[in-house]
Amino acid sequence: MNPLARQLYRKWLLMAPLGLVLIGLGLSLFGEAAMRKYAQADFWDWFLYGTFSLAVFNAGLSVFGEAVVCRSRYMSMKDREKN
Repeated sequence: MNPLARQLYRKWLLMAPLGLVLIGLGLSLFGEAAMRKYAQADFWDWFLYGTFSLAVFNAGLSVFGEAVVCRSRYMSMKDREKN
């Protein structure tokens, strides 16, 4: 396996689970913000939770998307090495 393929594989192996964790954390924080709003907490309390949750969720989508790109490039290199 060439060094670039190995690097892409390691990057995928790290980024895919990290992206999934960030997506889950963002959704959990969003649920917390919704519960705070429903409990009629101060505006800034639930608003900041909600804003932070959306930032974490979107970061998770970005990290996971980059992991998919790395995996796709890795598989493409692997297929080219076979042929």
